[in-house]
Amino acid sequence: MVDILVLGATGFTGRLITRYLATHPERASFKFAVAARSKSKLEELVRTYELDESVEKLQVDVTDPEQIDAAVRQAKVVLNTVGPYWRWGTPVVQACARYGKHYVDLSGETYWNRQIIEKYEVLAMKIGAIIVPACGFDSLPADLLVFLSNNTLKREAGPDTELAHSQTFYSLRGGVSGGTLSTMLTMLDEVPRHIVQESNRPYTLSPAIRGARVPRMQLAYAVPFARGAFGTFFPMAQPNQSIVQRTWGLHALATLSPSGYNLPAQLLGKVEDLRRRTYGPQFTYREAMILPVPGRIPAVLFSIGFMVTAVILAIFRPVRHLLWKFLPKSGEGPSESAMRNGWVEATNYTSSVPTPSRPALHVKSIMRGRGDPGYSLTAVMISESALALLLDKPSLPPLAHAGGVLTPASALGEVIMRRLEKTGRVEFESAIVHTDKNESRKDR
Repeated sequence: MVDILVLGATGFTGRLITRYLATHPERASFKFAVAARSKSKLEELVRTYELDESVEKLQVDVTDPEQIDAAVRQAKVVLNTVGPYWRWGTPVVQACARYGKHYVDLSGETYWNRQIIEKYEVLAMKIGAIIVPACGFDSLPADLLVFLSNNTLKREAGPDTELAHSQTFYSLRGGVSGGTLSTMLTMLDEVPRHIVQESNRPYTLSPAIRGARVPRMQLAYAVPFARGAFGTFFPMAQPNQSIVQRTWGLHALATLSPSGYNLPAQLLGKVEDLRRRTYGPQFTYREAMILPVPGRIPAVLFSIGFMVTAVILAIFRPVRHLLWKFLPKSGEGPSESAMRNGWVEATNYTSSVPTPSRPALHVKSIMRGRGDPGYSLTAVMISESALALLLDKPSLPPLAHAGGVLTPASALGEVIMRRLEKTGRVEFESAIVHTDKNESRKDR
C-alpha cells in the first residue's frame, strides 16, 4: 500500500510532480509510487531524480483495466497526469470510485468532467471517494480566488451576503507542452461536436440547478478600478468558468437539502458552514487575460484573431495537423530556465448584491505565483492537492466528507490555500475596495 500513486510519472508534467514529491519537506509523512507504461522510461526517471527504494515503481498501461485496478487498489490517493483524459482518464476514475480511493488530476476537459460526473458521482458519494478534477492551472486559481473573495465579503458584511458579478483577470508568462496540444487535437478530432457544444453551455457541470444568466462574452473587458486597462479573450476561460459554476451549484444544492446530500450525520449540524460557502442566486462569473500591450484596441484585435484562428483549426483538419508538426510533441515542454522565469498574477474582482441597508461592496483578491503556471506551478498545485487529501482530511470542507466529484474550492478550500502559501511559491491577498476614498483595506 502506498499513499500517493502518480500515474503518468514519466510525462512532462509527471516528471515535475515526481521531483516535487521526492524533495517535499513532508516527505517522511508519506510514501508514493511512480507509474508509467514504459519500463525503460521509469528506469530513466529513477536515475534522473535519484529516487530511493522507498519510491515504488509500477509498470501500468492505462488501456488495460486490470492493470489500472491493481494499481489503484494499492493507493490511498491517485494523482493522474495521463491525458488526454477523454481518451485515457475514465477507467482510472471508475476504479477510484469503485474502491473508495481519492483522486486528483489536471483536466481542463469540461466535456470529460461532465461525463465522469454523470457516470460516477453517485458511486463515489456512496463509497466515500473524493474525486477532484482540475487541480492545476486549470482550474484551481480561478476556483480559489472566487472562494477567497466570497470569504472576504462575508467577513465584512455578514454571512448572509450574496455575490453578484465576479471576474478574474490573468497576467502571466508561460509556455506550452506537447501534452496540452495533444488534448486540444483530441477534442477537435475525437470528441463529438454536440458533446463539446453541450459542455460549453453555462452551468454544464452544476448539479441539478442553474444560476443567473451569464453576461455575454465581449471582445474587450474593462478592468475594474484600473482606468484604461482592458482584458481580452482568455483561452482557459471556459473550463475555469465551468468549475467555478460547479462550486456554486454544489454549495447551493447542499445548503438547500443538506440531509439529502449524503452528508455524514456529524456534518448535518454544519449547515451554517455550508451557507457561509454559498455565493447566492445572482452570482455570475467571467474571465479575461491582460495583454502586455495595454488598451482596448489590442484587446479587441487579439480576441478577434484568436476566434478566427480557432474556427480555421476546427473546420480545416489538414491545417491543424500541418501546424501540429511544428509544435512540441508529447513529453516535450518549456525549458527549465523558461519555467523558472514564468509567473502568474490572477486578480479577481467580485461585487456583493446591494441591500436596502447596504450598498454593493467590492473586493479585490489576488493570487501571485512564481514559475511557469501551466507546468512548474501546476506540479505544485496538484501535488499539494493530493497531500491535502492524504494528510489533512479531517480539516477539509464539509462536502469533502460526503465524497463525490468535487472541485478544488469545495473539496480543499482553505486547506489547499494554506498549503500553497506554505510552499513560498504562491501567495494570496484579498481586500475590500473602498471606491469613495480610492483605497483598500487588506483583509488577508
